[in-house]
Amino acid sequence: MMSNRYLPFIGRLLIGLPFAMSGLSKLGAVGPTTGMIAAVGLPFPYLALAVAVAVELGGGLLLVAGYRVKPVAIVMAVFSLATAFSFHSNFADQNQMIHFLKNVMMAGGLLQIAAFGAGAISLDNRIRRARTAATIAV
Repeated sequence: MMSNRYLPFIGRLLIGLPFAMSGLSKLGAVGPTTGMIAAVGLPFPYLALAVAVAVELGGGLLLVAGYRVKPVAIVMAVFSLATAFSFHSNFADQNQMIHFLKNVMMAGGLLQIAAFGAGAISLDNRIRRARTAATIAV
């Protein structure tokens, strides 16, 4: 079915691109971002910033490309939940509750990617097909 071919790619784009954009925005606002990290009491704000950029920018781009999506999606799901509890746990503030739930929903989508893989349009699928062809040729 045609949708089975394109829907996983579209889903990866819709999750991966906002993550990558968020990682880029953190690079453009190092001072305010590390200040926010320190304000919630997390240790080593510059290290936390580096981890956030690596997960968001690196993980987002890897998702879009469809490379190693299962482990990448698991790391990003854990990151999304950790971010929800660290930065958006003031449930008395409706805006924070919305952000908390958004992060939980993103983790759910990422776990779907971890469970079902990258789909047909991905580097993972291309590499798998090349390995299968090489094994058959031997």
